[in-house]
Amino acid sequence: MKTETLSQRDKKHLWHPLTQHKLAGNMLAIVKAKGAILYDENEKEYIDGISSWYTAVYGHCNEEITKKVASQMLQLDQVVFSGFTHEPAIALSEALINILPKNQEKLFFSDNGSTATEVGIKMALQYHHNLGNDRKVLLAFEEGFHGDTFGAMSVSGLSVYNGAFEDHFLKVLRLPVPTGNNNEEVLELLKKAISEENLAGFIYEPLIQGAAGMKFVDPEGLDQILKVCKENNILTIADEVMTGFGKTGKNFASDHLETKPDIVCMSKALTAGLLPMAVTSCTVKVYNAFYSEELSKGFFHGHTYTANPLACTAALAGIELLASAEMQENIGRVIASHQFFIKKIGQNPKVKNLRQLGTILAFELNVEMERYGSLRNRLFEHFMGDGVFLRPLGSTIYIAAPYITTNKQLEKIYGSIEDALEKF
Repeated sequence: MKTETLSQRDKKHLWHPLTQHKLAGNMLAIVKAKGAILYDENEKEYIDGISSWYTAVYGHCNEEITKKVASQMLQLDQVVFSGFTHEPAIALSEALINILPKNQEKLFFSDNGSTATEVGIKMALQYHHNLGNDRKVLLAFEEGFHGDTFGAMSVSGLSVYNGAFEDHFLKVLRLPVPTGNNNEEVLELLKKAISEENLAGFIYEPLIQGAAGMKFVDPEGLDQILKVCKENNILTIADEVMTGFGKTGKNFASDHLETKPDIVCMSKALTAGLLPMAVTSCTVKVYNAFYSEELSKGFFHGHTYTANPLACTAALAGIELLASAEMQENIGRVIASHQFFIKKIGQNPKVKNLRQLGTILAFELNVEMERYGSLRNRLFEHFMGDGVFLRPLGSTIYIAAPYITTNKQLEKIYGSIEDALEKF
């Protein structure tokens, strides 16, 4: 009897994310991962050029992380976090506060990037409710993406994901992204919104809008928006789910900005790609609005696996790696490598809007292309055929590889991109 492949078995019962299964082919079965390499069931290797959706930034199956998690597994695997606490959560809180923007003081755990932003949104709305303020409207950027739960969808501007649910959303106003050329116009729109609506909070992806196609935000323009929000008691919510933990060359993208957020949302690289977990941090000012003798003013949001000891241990090990001289040298090496590659392809007529911040490099292929159209799919197949896992966002080609990716592996990624520029 012929044994079915993993890809064949997958088709029987599994429903994959962001997939129209009637149009999609077989899912590629990955059986092993190490460092920057993924291995499929046919033993083919792929360089993970996007850190598996920006998570495995220190490399897959990093032994410094897996050993600590394995040890913790024998000590304490899971315990309810309501009414209990434990060493991994406490140690992680101390480590996170040490690297977060200095105004952050309190941490709330959840499960993933969407719930991290959901918590941030609920904090902002309930903050004003607890203080007796009639503020129920949120502010967000056009083309932002903050997750798939209802609050997160409400503030997300990519309707390709949200069309069926828009009648059920929270009330949200949208601002154009400041580009450096339109900053004054955006500020005027913000001031108009403040005069017409009772704004509770402003959620934003600091400096880079990931799902929009690694769209860059002008730092000065964003700083101006944040200052006006602060002046008007509009809570600022930095969605650092994608940008956090070193990708922009600093611990957080907010470190590049003068005005610090009231709330920070974290996930993805938080646990180094090992286990699902999220954290939403906030200032004492935000926390104090919930600190009351009135039970109803508490923040009644919770998840069964909140602050799971194993996930906390993975996160703590990841932060220790991020702070290490070796990892910082790796980040610097990747940045320098990207900058050299930019000089190499910068004059290519097929390359448009070439940009780089930290370990993230992106550009648009100078052709008309649908986000999930056939040309985008052919690009994806080209990269995978070369043994390079890059996942174009429409015409946007980007690299967000693990920090430990070797120079040789980076050269292979660059070479596959150069071949694509010749081919498409």
